[in-house]
Amino acid sequence: SGYLTFVEGNLVTWRSRKQKVVARSSAEAEFRGMANGLCELLWIKYVLKDLGIECTRPMNLFCDNKTTIQIAQNPVQHDQKHVEIDRHFIKDKLDQKITHFPFVKSESQLGDVFTKAVSRKVFHEMIDKLGMIDIYAPP
Repeated sequence: SGYLTFVEGNLVTWRSRKQKVVARSSAEAEFRGMANGLCELLWIKYVLKDLGIECTRPMNLFCDNKTTIQIAQNPVQHDQKHVEIDRHFIKDKLDQKITHFPFVKSESQLGDVFTKAVSRKVFHEMIDKLGMIDIYAPP
């Protein structure tokens, strides 16, 4: 799983790690990733609040899996018990309007650069979007 967290367009945290449990479906893997990313967003929201910066708009958690977004938004639609806990947590934050899940195409999903093999072209496009530079490159 991997995610990146941006505040006002600036990358502030990122994480990439192997999931502790083997997922039975891609939806389960996505839910685990979404739940971890959502926890990070909530933590950042509380840090900003402690600094006197109130976050009133829903936070974006971009997802590249339409099925996972639909299951998160529609509790009647799912019947997989193994995603139940993450789904309830995510649905609760959706209902509270703390977050929402805009769809992003897989080739535009910046977190993939940390979790998947991507082509050289895609890799360089993603690190450019992340604002990463080679500090050892000649001037």
